[in-house]
Amino acid sequence: MPFLTEPEPPRGTPLDVLPSIRRIVARNPSVMTYQGTNTYLISGADGLTILDPGPQDAQHVRDILAAAGEVPIRRIVLTHTHGDHMGALADLQAATGLPVHGYRISGRAGFTADILLGDGDIVAGMGALFTPGHAADHLCFEYSLPDGPKILFSGDHVMSWSSSIVSPPDGNMLHYYRSLELLLGRDEVMYLGGHGPLLEQPRALVAELLAHRRYREGEIFKQIEKKTWVVAELAQHLYAKTDPYLKGAAQRNVLAHLLKLKDEGIAVEHAPASALPTGVEALGPPPGLVIDESASKGGFMREMRRDALRRFGLAAC
Repeated sequence: MPFLTEPEPPRGTPLDVLPSIRRIVARNPSVMTYQGTNTYLISGADGLTILDPGPQDAQHVRDILAAAGEVPIRRIVLTHTHGDHMGALADLQAATGLPVHGYRISGRAGFTADILLGDGDIVAGMGALFTPGHAADHLCFEYSLPDGPKILFSGDHVMSWSSSIVSPPDGNMLHYYRSLELLLGRDEVMYLGGHGPLLEQPRALVAELLAHRRYREGEIFKQIEKKTWVVAELAQHLYAKTDPYLKGAAQRNVLAHLLKLKDEGIAVEHAPASALPTGVEALGPPPGLVIDESASKGGFMREMRRDALRRFGLAAC
């Protein structure tokens, strides 16, 4: 797929992206977040909208406030509740006293946005578009630039630098398919994602992402026709990953595909394996993947290892 790259951006510096839009790239680079999370500063008639405060990092909050300068910040908006996008929220709210806008049903235990948004709601001239899949509470935002063209703040649903991880239970592969199909029917000319640079001609990439997921699902179907597979074993068989974090991400995507096939009556889940096959690893979460940080990381890692032992085969005809 024609993913984009960019040199490491200057840290703490607001970068001009489009008329009325700047971004600050947070200091959280990793194999899962690329150069870091994009926090967008969107200028409007009444001041600034901050889209995605970014990871928990006091310096990043200071960078946002410095970039605003004398222009008042009027609102904070979330694309979704993963930690690399909302970790800085509490500190930013403490500094500004502002409420946060987010999807009406939170994907994070113990958190509810102050101002609840649904599909089609408008905030600061941005139209909310409910796009679950990567996250259960994911919103993209349609926005018309001052000179007319429509763009989409696409969060982690579609990014210019990589495909998205779909990690159950917060991630849902069937929903991800539907949300990609939804974008194919729209007319935004550019996407600004949660990580990486601006994406032009975005529907070509959306179509390729969907085709790739369908191809991967076809490969999984061929394998479960042959035998019953343990999730971690099947991921290792299908993906030639060497980085341990990317191996973990592959296991989550394979599980998401298998659960989609199960929901469609194509696959069936068997009793879990008592142990992994020789040479197969069950890996912990990649950086930034922990969904509910009110739970211990150790608890989430145990859940991932249990998921790695789950077994699926072809449903009886």
